[in-house]
Amino acid sequence: MGLIRTVTENNQPLQLAYSILSGDDDQDRACRAIPDDACHHLPRNYVLNVLNGTCTKLAEQIAGPNLVLPWLLTAVGAPVFLTGLLMPLKQTGSLLPQLAISGTIRAAARRKWFWVGAGAFQALMLLAMAAAVVLLASPLYAGLAIMFALALFSVASGVGSVAFQDVVGKTIDKGLRGTMLSYRAALGGALAVAFGLAIKLALGQSANLPAYVGLVLIGACLWALAAALFAAIREQPGATGGGRNAIAEARAGAALLRRYPGYRRYLLARAALVSIEIAAPFYVIAAHHESQGAASLLGLLVLAVALARVLSSPFWGRFSDTSARRVMALAGLVGVLPGAFALALAALPAGPYSAYGFGLVFFILGFAEAGVRLGRKTYLVDAAPEKERPTLVAFGNSAIGMITLLGGVLGAVAQWGGLTAILAVLVAAAATGSGLSLAMPEAEDFA
Repeated sequence: MGLIRTVTENNQPLQLAYSILSGDDDQDRACRAIPDDACHHLPRNYVLNVLNGTCTKLAEQIAGPNLVLPWLLTAVGAPVFLTGLLMPLKQTGSLLPQLAISGTIRAAARRKWFWVGAGAFQALMLLAMAAAVVLLASPLYAGLAIMFALALFSVASGVGSVAFQDVVGKTIDKGLRGTMLSYRAALGGALAVAFGLAIKLALGQSANLPAYVGLVLIGACLWALAAALFAAIREQPGATGGGRNAIAEARAGAALLRRYPGYRRYLLARAALVSIEIAAPFYVIAAHHESQGAASLLGLLVLAVALARVLSSPFWGRFSDTSARRVMALAGLVGVLPGAFALALAALPAGPYSAYGFGLVFFILGFAEAGVRLGRKTYLVDAAPEKERPTLVAFGNSAIGMITLLGGVLGAVAQWGGLTAILAVLVAAAATGSGLSLAMPEAEDFA
């Protein structure tokens, strides 16, 4: 903490980093959507937020349920249906409990500490996953232990999500939020490129379980560092009134759903676009089968997704500050392509081109997923009235969590029925989400 304080209090480096990352070099800035006290700390908070996101986005790439954890489960020999449950469990665990916690967060004057605690707990859960692989000989028991730790990890992620969007709304001015989110993803992706290259070059064609465990341990360290960076953000005390329990919060969210037509359309679009966010493990199963578990292909896939984040995030971020609605629509359209390419690869005989074909699948998927995540977050932060933001975020996330839970059925289908039908469903849902996003109002017309 002392090092963080020293760096961020040194005005010139801080201002330079802020100017580069935000494009704002005005020393006498005036903020539109945050108070003057928060505006004074804007450069510090912006830079710390980017550094925090760099850590979390890198951790997601090298120890997340979309790529490395499904590869780890497959390498351990866990049943396929557990791999298919990874993303639905991650999404549901992080989204469903948010109604219960949003009232508690609303009652706190400073809400960053919820994110700090959640980040530290996520680090502990990754350590528990690594221990399960090392200590449990049974593939089934190791897989179940990983799933249990992921469920707890996901609940903590949900707590952090509500706190994060509220803290961003209090500390980062409107018009800078999408760009800030894009740099979090882009810098984390740039570091993930290096990790992907290292995995591909160092591990070769053999399966390497200790290396996969090592990636999970590195992810735990990154979450711990991210928690320390978020703790250093200067958050002004906010209003503490209006705290509600989960039932009252659900009723309040339902009332807001009736009040705001734009919110209803947003939730419909987001529900369809979830298909892009839960798709990766199914592509991992196919890629692992094609390569016989070669670690070098895992490196190629990490590299592909990381490159997609690096190249797409600045585009999505600046586009989001113009129209987050259109970002969601375009990302949904892009999200149709991975499934179409994967279906084509499945129909062709296996060959040396398969690895690079799956690299393209994951590159496009990473491009689309970055747009969906950044667009939906920017849209709701910009559109939601400040006093109702925690409830809108929590109610929406809980509703989407219930829908995502149904995605767990796809894991069972993959276990017993194959992947072709699942990929077709994912393609259709992405296309639907694109159309529904175009039907949403712009953020300023939300109410």
